[in-house]
Amino acid sequence: MSGHHRHGRHRRLAAPLAAILAAVTVSTFTAAQARDSATQAPPPKDYPAVPLLSTGKTIVGETIAYPRTGPAHITAAIVTLAPGGRTVLHKHGAPLFAYILEGELTVDYGRHGKRTFRTGDTLMEAMAVPHFGVNTGTAPMRLIGVYMGAKGTRDVIPAK
Repeated sequence: MSGHHRHGRHRRLAAPLAAILAAVTVSTFTAAQARDSATQAPPPKDYPAVPLLSTGKTIVGETIAYPRTGPAHITAAIVTLAPGGRTVLHKHGAPLFAYILEGELTVDYGRHGKRTFRTGDTLMEAMAVPHFGVNTGTAPMRLIGVYMGAKGTRDVIPAK
Protein backbone atom coordinates (compact mmCIF):
# COMPACT_ATOMS: atom_id res chain seq x y z
CA MET A 1 0.00 0.00 0.00
CA SER A 2 1.50 3.36 -0.94
CA GLY A 3 2.11 6.05 1.65
CA HIS A 4 -0.59 8.20 0.03
CA HIS A 5 -3.24 5.52 0.47
CA ARG A 6 -2.12 4.69 3.96
CA HIS A 7 -2.29 8.34 5.11
CA GLY A 8 -5.58 8.97 3.26
CA ARG A 9 -7.11 5.98 5.03
CA HIS A 10 -6.04 7.34 8.40
CA ARG A 11 -7.60 10.74 7.63
CA ARG A 12 -10.89 9.05 6.65
CA LEU A 13 -10.85 7.03 9.88
CA ALA A 14 -9.77 9.97 12.07
CA ALA A 15 -13.08 11.88 11.97
CA PRO A 16 -15.32 8.95 13.04
CA LEU A 17 -12.78 7.87 15.64
CA ALA A 18 -12.60 11.43 17.01
CA ALA A 19 -16.40 11.53 17.24
CA ILE A 20 -16.48 8.22 19.11
CA LEU A 21 -13.72 9.29 21.47
CA ALA A 22 -15.43 12.64 22.12
CA ALA A 23 -18.54 10.75 23.26
CA VAL A 24 -16.66 8.61 25.77
CA THR A 25 -15.65 9.81 29.22
CA VAL A 26 -12.08 8.70 29.88
CA SER A 27 -10.30 8.70 33.25
CA THR A 28 -6.54 8.48 33.48
CA PHE A 29 -4.84 6.95 36.51
CA THR A 30 -1.33 7.12 37.84
CA ALA A 31 0.26 3.81 38.81
CA ALA A 32 -0.42 4.60 42.51
CA GLN A 33 -4.09 5.40 41.81
CA ALA A 34 -4.46 2.16 39.84
CA ARG A 35 -2.94 0.19 42.76
CA ASP A 36 -5.24 1.93 45.25
CA SER A 37 -8.35 1.44 43.12
CA ALA A 38 -7.66 -2.30 42.87
CA THR A 39 -8.35 -2.62 46.60
CA GLN A 40 -11.46 -0.43 46.60
CA ALA A 41 -15.06 -1.36 45.88
CA PRO A 42 -16.03 -1.76 42.22
CA PRO A 43 -17.29 1.37 40.42
CA PRO A 44 -21.01 2.16 40.68
CA LYS A 45 -23.35 0.74 38.05
CA ASP A 46 -24.20 4.21 36.74
CA TYR A 47 -20.94 4.77 34.86
CA PRO A 48 -21.32 6.75 31.62
CA ALA A 49 -22.06 4.02 29.08
CA VAL A 50 -24.80 3.92 26.47
CA PRO A 51 -25.75 0.36 25.50
CA LEU A 52 -25.85 -0.09 21.73
CA LEU A 53 -26.95 -3.70 21.43
CA SER A 54 -27.33 -6.79 23.58
CA THR A 55 -28.49 -9.95 21.82
CA GLY A 56 -27.80 -13.61 21.20
CA LYS A 57 -29.60 -13.56 17.82
CA THR A 58 -28.94 -12.08 14.39
CA ILE A 59 -31.32 -9.61 12.73
CA VAL A 60 -33.24 -12.56 11.18
CA GLY A 61 -33.38 -14.63 14.39
CA GLU A 62 -30.41 -16.96 13.90
CA THR A 63 -28.57 -17.97 17.07
CA ILE A 64 -25.15 -16.35 17.01
CA ALA A 65 -22.45 -18.99 16.56
CA TYR A 66 -18.74 -18.25 16.65
CA PRO A 67 -16.47 -20.02 14.15
CA ARG A 68 -14.04 -22.63 15.44
CA THR A 69 -11.57 -22.65 12.56
CA GLY A 70 -8.70 -21.28 14.61
CA PRO A 71 -7.72 -18.71 17.23
CA ALA A 72 -10.14 -15.82 17.79
CA HIS A 73 -9.63 -12.94 15.37
CA ILE A 74 -11.51 -9.61 15.31
CA THR A 75 -11.69 -7.46 12.18
CA ALA A 76 -13.20 -3.96 12.15
CA ALA A 77 -13.87 -1.93 9.02
CA ILE A 78 -15.70 1.17 7.88
CA VAL A 79 -17.86 0.40 4.85
CA THR A 80 -19.05 3.22 2.57
CA LEU A 81 -21.73 2.99 -0.13
CA ALA A 82 -22.57 5.86 -2.47
CA PRO A 83 -26.25 6.73 -2.98
CA GLY A 84 -27.77 3.90 -5.02
CA GLY A 85 -24.71 1.70 -4.34
CA ARG A 86 -25.28 -2.00 -3.71
CA THR A 87 -23.32 -4.82 -2.11
CA VAL A 88 -23.05 -8.25 -3.70
CA LEU A 89 -25.35 -11.03 -2.48
CA HIS A 90 -23.42 -12.55 0.41
CA LYS A 91 -23.44 -14.29 3.82
CA HIS A 92 -21.08 -14.12 6.77
CA GLY A 93 -18.80 -16.79 8.19
CA ALA A 94 -18.48 -14.88 11.46
CA PRO A 95 -20.84 -12.80 13.60
CA LEU A 96 -20.93 -9.19 12.39
CA PHE A 97 -21.94 -6.26 14.60
CA ALA A 98 -22.73 -3.14 12.55
CA TYR A 99 -23.34 0.47 13.59
CA ILE A 100 -24.64 2.92 10.98
CA LEU A 101 -22.42 6.00 11.28
CA GLU A 102 -24.39 7.99 8.72
CA GLY A 103 -26.90 7.57 5.93
CA GLU A 104 -29.44 4.88 5.13
CA LEU A 105 -29.04 1.23 4.19
CA THR A 106 -31.81 -1.13 3.15
CA VAL A 107 -30.91 -4.82 3.39
CA ASP A 108 -32.86 -7.48 1.49
CA TYR A 109 -32.93 -10.81 3.37
CA GLY A 110 -35.02 -12.64 0.75
CA ARG A 111 -37.89 -14.53 2.37
CA HIS A 112 -37.01 -12.83 5.69
CA GLY A 113 -37.95 -9.43 4.24
CA LYS A 114 -36.22 -6.08 3.89
CA ARG A 115 -35.04 -3.87 6.73
CA THR A 116 -33.93 -0.24 6.56
CA PHE A 117 -31.23 1.04 8.91
CA ARG A 118 -30.40 4.70 9.50
CA THR A 119 -27.79 6.76 11.34
CA GLY A 120 -27.34 5.41 14.87
CA ASP A 121 -28.99 2.03 14.22
CA THR A 122 -27.19 -1.17 15.29
CA LEU A 123 -27.60 -4.79 14.28
CA MET A 124 -26.11 -8.25 14.41
CA GLU A 125 -26.10 -9.15 10.74
CA ALA A 126 -27.53 -12.38 9.33
CA MET A 127 -24.95 -15.13 8.93
CA ALA A 128 -26.41 -18.07 6.97
CA VAL A 129 -29.17 -16.08 5.22
CA PRO A 130 -27.92 -14.61 1.92
CA HIS A 131 -28.58 -10.86 1.72
CA PHE A 132 -27.52 -7.66 -0.01
CA GLY A 133 -27.61 -4.02 0.98
CA VAL A 134 -28.52 -0.91 -1.01
CA ASN A 135 -27.90 2.71 -0.06
CA THR A 136 -31.48 3.97 -0.40
CA GLY A 137 -30.59 7.43 0.92
CA THR A 138 -29.43 10.57 -0.88
CA ALA A 139 -26.01 10.78 0.83
CA PRO A 140 -23.17 8.29 1.27
CA MET A 141 -23.95 5.56 3.81
CA ARG A 142 -21.14 4.67 6.21
CA LEU A 143 -21.11 1.92 8.79
CA ILE A 144 -18.55 0.42 11.09
CA GLY A 145 -18.59 -3.35 11.07
CA VAL A 146 -16.91 -5.59 13.63
CA TYR A 147 -16.46 -9.24 12.61
CA MET A 148 -16.01 -11.60 15.58
CA GLY A 149 -14.32 -14.47 13.83
CA ALA A 150 -11.39 -16.81 13.90
CA LYS A 151 -8.25 -17.26 11.85
CA GLY A 152 -9.17 -19.16 8.70
CA THR A 153 -12.81 -17.96 8.63
CA ARG A 154 -14.02 -15.78 5.78
CA ASP A 155 -15.93 -12.78 7.11
CA VAL A 156 -17.86 -12.19 3.86
CA ILE A 157 -18.81 -15.07 1.55
CA PRO A 158 -20.37 -14.34 -1.86
CA ALA A 159 -23.67 -16.20 -2.27
CA LYS A 160 -25.37 -17.54 -5.37
